[in-house]
Amino acid sequence: MSKKNVFDVLQERGYIEQATHEEEIREMLGREPVTFYIGFDPTADSLHVGHFIQVMVMMHLQRSGHRPIAIIGGGTAMVGDPSGKTDMRKMLTREQIDKNAASFKKQFSKFIDFGEGKALMINNADWLMDLNYVEFLRDIGRHFSVNRMLTYECFKNRLEKGLSFLEFNYMLMQSYDFLELYRRHNCKLQLGGSDQWSNIVAGVDLIRRVENGSAYGLTFKLLTTSEGKKMGKTESGAVWLDPAKTSPYDFYQYWRNVEDPDVKNCLALLTFLPMEEVIRLAALQDAEINKAKEVLAFEVTKLVHGEEEAAKAQEAARSLFGSAVKDAGNIPGTEISRSKIGQGFDILALLTETGLTASKGEGRRLVQQGGIYLGEERIDDFSRLITLEDFKDNKLLIRKGKKTYHLVRLID
Repeated sequence: MSKKNVFDVLQERGYIEQATHEEEIREMLGREPVTFYIGFDPTADSLHVGHFIQVMVMMHLQRSGHRPIAIIGGGTAMVGDPSGKTDMRKMLTREQIDKNAASFKKQFSKFIDFGEGKALMINNADWLMDLNYVEFLRDIGRHFSVNRMLTYECFKNRLEKGLSFLEFNYMLMQSYDFLELYRRHNCKLQLGGSDQWSNIVAGVDLIRRVENGSAYGLTFKLLTTSEGKKMGKTESGAVWLDPAKTSPYDFYQYWRNVEDPDVKNCLALLTFLPMEEVIRLAALQDAEINKAKEVLAFEVTKLVHGEEEAAKAQEAARSLFGSAVKDAGNIPGTEISRSKIGQGFDILALLTETGLTASKGEGRRLVQQGGIYLGEERIDDFSRLITLEDFKDNKLLIRKGKKTYHLVRLID
């Protein structure tokens, strides 16, 4: 049985949004090892789950014998990509960008094999930071039509609020990246999120104009819910791949708690489970769908944090759902002195003390809405006092809504 073309694999799993030349790309990927690239601007000190879609695509392609180039945008991050942004990005210093780039490199090495000839990781600062601006405008800028650029979504959306000339240069810089990689490494394919379509098309066009060469572009769907909202955001911010920023437990819980209609999409895009298994799990109904969510959470956490951390997170989550807090080491918690509980401690004060609510007013609203539980008991009285009797083995489990758990531990 012949090996499936990786283009078909990506299409079947639901990654592909747009392609510049669909048939040519599919034929090329089935014919020969292809060098391709994805760019990541180091605007934070960690990758997040939005980036992980791109990382998964790189892994699929590498497993099929193709060579990834991970471009760390040390140069482009100095300018900031206007794509998908309503305001200008925050300007970072060279030191911040270099520090973030070092973090990205460390994270990529967990997912991509950078052995001899297998993959490359390159910082575009290597060629962008030393450009002669006048030469760049004459050699590269002359190939770009301002009229055409202004029809692209990434710029059109910004014209009302104001688009800086600095950001207007971003497309030229990203296109130049593709040209440099084409020249240096015979890189023929650029991949990116669907918000990168305009930049990718511009790069393909630049290679054609300057080198009379054939290059191609492919974009992938952004990670969204069935309602079209971006995934990977929580009340406290982004879901990061760095365990110091999002703990493996919180990471696991994020996927364990996705909505039922999103299970199939997440299993297809964020795991390597065969599609037959994805379809079988996604077809589970009612309470059974929770089994599929457990598989999803375990598989994604295993990929990002390793099997041991995934198993620990799963065990901690199961102990919570079973209301038997045996191994609570991975559950967020707060220590409170026995004397502070004393003869009784106000429930609203406890919610603010643990950081579950920002104020007593917020706590009062949550209690009135039935959103606070002590163990299995729903609290409906915001004047309820917490006493030492509420603690079992010096532990008290608080739940906010369906998804947020917090363990209060008594100390002497």
